Amino acid sequence: MSDATAVMRRVSRLRQPRSRAMRRFMRHRLALFGLVVIVLLVLGTAFGPYLVPFDDLHIDIAHRFQPPFLGPHVLGSDPLGRDQLARLLMAGRVSLTVGFAAMALSTVFGTIIGAVAGYYGGPIGAALMRFVDAVLCFPTIFLLLALAAFVTPDIFSITLIVAATAWMEVARVVEGQFRALRDRDFAVAAEVVGASDFHIMLRELIPNAMAPIVVAATLNVARAILLESYVSFLGYGIQPPTPSWGNMLENAQEYLGSAPWLAIVPGIAITLAVTSFNFVGDGLRDALDTRLDLG
Repeated sequence: MSDATAVMRRVSRLRQPRSRAMRRFMRHRLALFGLVVIVLLVLGTAFGPYLVPFDDLHIDIAHRFQPPFLGPHVLGSDPLGRDQLARLLMAGRVSLTVGFAAMALSTVFGTIIGAVAGYYGGPIGAALMRFVDAVLCFPTIFLLLALAAFVTPDIFSITLIVAATAWMEVARVVEGQFRALRDRDFAVAAEVVGASDFHIMLRELIPNAMAPIVVAATLNVARAILLESYVSFLGYGIQPPTPSWGNMLENAQEYLGSAPWLAIVPGIAITLAVTSFNFVGDGLRDALDTRLDLG
């Protein structure tokens, strides 16, 4: 009976930090708002196109430039008579796919670079971090456009380009965490018992550095969505007729005076998505910060 009680107490102690983090996150109203918006955006872009009566490529000449809520097209139509709601949802599918995929790639690559630099330190760590600093010296948008100029723009290539310009901050975060954790007792003990460097990094250090990695990854989704919108708006990203929020803005710029809804609708979508991911990132940062004792 005493052994069972000890086990239950140990499990309870392990669950307490998670419970406190969840309570902190639930108290963060903006983070909850952002999470709800993200879920709605994901569900809407995944299933919404099947519920809209118009296809995103369907041309309705009779209702060209129809304003929102004044005809069969709920959010209006574009110069070709294509339904804005259908295009918005399909564009969101593309932009969110690029955002999540670029986040995953940049987080993995940045974590690998930061982990190696922070764990080994010395010349290896210095060389890797100077490489990170050198890449950070280039303005992101110019680096993005320079890379985009040499590839055929499609979802896969744009995802790779965005990821290639978004991994450096993750590397710096992970490198700092690994330097701080490298000499902790649990890492030293694992080394003493003969664990390999790969085992120590993967099983001991990364789990203890996961909180800032998760926060950085969340913020990277917002960054990736913005970068995709930039490059598509400038004509180097996703190409028509495939819609994205960025190229919807690019196509709308010459009609700002006569049909402002063409820019307002995708602009609101980008703003909501980016702001929501930033809110969730802020909420996760507060929730996972062990220095805060709100519980």
